[in-house]
Amino acid sequence: MIDSKTLFANAYEDISNSTLEVWMKQLPQDIEHVFKNYTHGELDGWQTLLAELINVSATDLELSDKVSVGNDQSLSTEQREQLIRQLKQLHPWRKGPYHVHGIHIDTEWRSDWKWQRILPEISPLKDRTILDVGCGNGYHLFRMRGEGAKLAIGIDPSQKFLAQFLAMKHFFGQLPIHLLPLGIEQMPKMPLFDTVFSMGVLYHRRSPIDHIQQLKELLRPGGELVLETLVVEGDINTSLLPKGRYAQMRNVWFLPSTDALTHWMQRCGLNNVKLVDCTKTSIEEQRATQWMHFHSLENYLDPNDNRLTIEGYPAPMRATIVATV
Repeated sequence: MIDSKTLFANAYEDISNSTLEVWMKQLPQDIEHVFKNYTHGELDGWQTLLAELINVSATDLELSDKVSVGNDQSLSTEQREQLIRQLKQLHPWRKGPYHVHGIHIDTEWRSDWKWQRILPEISPLKDRTILDVGCGNGYHLFRMRGEGAKLAIGIDPSQKFLAQFLAMKHFFGQLPIHLLPLGIEQMPKMPLFDTVFSMGVLYHRRSPIDHIQQLKELLRPGGELVLETLVVEGDINTSLLPKGRYAQMRNVWFLPSTDALTHWMQRCGLNNVKLVDCTKTSIEEQRATQWMHFHSLENYLDPNDNRLTIEGYPAPMRATIVATV
């Protein structure tokens, strides 16, 4: 069984030496509880895989314009082929892309496109302590560090996302970014963070109002919330509740209009609520690749009308709203 204290030692050290220090009264016990309830077969196998990754210096590090380390000359052809085989054992790679010593991990989502759209619209991240709720494999944590974040913490309960993140951290070095296998319900109800991101989470929550309140509780006075979610067209009273799946996704609940979402956030007591981006998801931004060869967006749209999902709902459109406390 994996020793969680060893696995998260660097995270605990960074958190202890930050304004999040009070969190350490409970965090190690919460992580230990999570690990005791894991099914450890896959996670133990991934830990073995991580231990076998080649050790190579984190040279040519780039986190601002892309997430990249090393170059085409960092590894021999044999080493690169071996590393590709190892990293593909962590399939599917959803969020990225990553560039690792000449290897392009071409993920399902062009998460860099979303980042490029929202970055100019949010407060500068330099010297901020940040939380990314539902962070996936942590791609945006690297981008946050590229913008000068002092400490960026991601939470996501997925074991595979944790393994992917740890694989990337192996090559990118001991940056002050960490992924913790927690859900938002396990976060302390304390105003700890300067910026809180919630991207692609709200529509998975049975109670979106509760989720917005939970996010607000984690922000320091004057802190900023960056909320991105699926939306539909409509007025302040519009919210779609799918009968079953939406674009073949399970566990999809409320898809509000941007006006309704703005209203929800204002009712929760958030200030300066502003829509900063609203973009229909294209099959160029979300698609199958060699690193994610399952079905993707193209397969989830009506083959006769790409304005609709395969279930007949409006095709995916995502909005980002920022607000302060």
